[in-house]
Amino acid sequence: MESNDADHIRHNDADFIRYNLAVVAPRAADVTSHFYALLFLRQPELRDLFPPAMDVQRDRLLHALIRIVGDLDDAPALHGYLGQLGRDHRKFDVIAEHYDLVGECLVAALARYSGETWNDAVQAAWVRAYGAAAKIMTGAADEDARTNPPHWAAEIVSHHKAADDIAVVTVRPDIPFPYRAGQYTFLETPWWPRVWRAYSIANAPDPQGLLTFHVRSVPAGWVSNALVHKAKPGDRIKLGAAMGEMVVDHLAPNPMLCVAGGTGLAPLKAMVEELAYYGTDRFVDLFYGASAHSGLYGLEDLLRLSQKVSWLRVRPALDDLTLAGISGGISEVVGEYGPRFDCDAYLSGPPAMVLDSARVLRRLGLNRSQIHHDPVVGAYADEAEVEIPTPVAAEAPG
Repeated sequence: MESNDADHIRHNDADFIRYNLAVVAPRAADVTSHFYALLFLRQPELRDLFPPAMDVQRDRLLHALIRIVGDLDDAPALHGYLGQLGRDHRKFDVIAEHYDLVGECLVAALARYSGETWNDAVQAAWVRAYGAAAKIMTGAADEDARTNPPHWAAEIVSHHKAADDIAVVTVRPDIPFPYRAGQYTFLETPWWPRVWRAYSIANAPDPQGLLTFHVRSVPAGWVSNALVHKAKPGDRIKLGAAMGEMVVDHLAPNPMLCVAGGTGLAPLKAMVEELAYYGTDRFVDLFYGASAHSGLYGLEDLLRLSQKVSWLRVRPALDDLTLAGISGGISEVVGEYGPRFDCDAYLSGPPAMVLDSARVLRRLGLNRSQIHHDPVVGAYADEAEVEIPTPVAAEAPG
């Protein structure tokens, strides 16, 4: 998007779109159901790009729109977000022609449930904003296609249970997989075609090109249960492009505060590994919490690393037990023992924990620009973002 295009959208269209979203929000389920009905009616073959169950995806559409509209006042952030989204959508075999149809169906669905508040100005705002967004996404996809495949095939080379419901899964992509420590990717398994689940990569890039994921099985989690209880070395999976902006700024001088809950440890562990590789002298205070002792599956590795380097301090916490002199929920522990100084904070774990910890850090004096975390699904608090939309069902990074 050219800068003048971004300014045009920001100043003339953002208010119309925000107002319209507020109007249709109470009927979000109807809007999304009508959108997909129109999409599949006009082009039935698109149904093959989606998973059999659509319930999760229907709930995600409005969240995606809120995320995009929330960035309308920040053109660089919006451009980066949409570019990343366009690159990621290549794994679904989405082509440029699909974007036009999606835009038509989206506007028609919004118009149907906006009642008398829908008018030419609102429609024009949506058409311009969506057109600009689609241009960024397709441009990024075309550029990415020059150097990267739409997805990466990978083989599971190691699988072990860290707990009854947690598996540590290591894969080797067939071709090099570019990413930065702290990012995540979407996985597709052979047991659930077209169903993708987002997982953070739990190791920093290494010469062998291996990727490790920490997977917790959850009730009704198709992909997570398959990866924890069915997967074995030799099985093949697919990876989408690396995503996420929660990465280390190696030029920043501030100490780092890392707050991990359960398998949310994965991206923070990768970031700590990267800092160790580059020989950092930045102090890192890592809080690691879980509801049960088995949830602290990575504690021993962290403690061993903290004994080797002087800049890492690890503070484990359990909800109902005292561990190393600390007890309580992780956000409570951060509030009691967290920093009263300038730092960069990185949060990863269950959505409630991330939001609670962000609120605690704000009370301690950190501003929003100092607090980093991946998108949080279904959250509408000021501290939250909304998860990246995809045309298939996918759970939150973790």
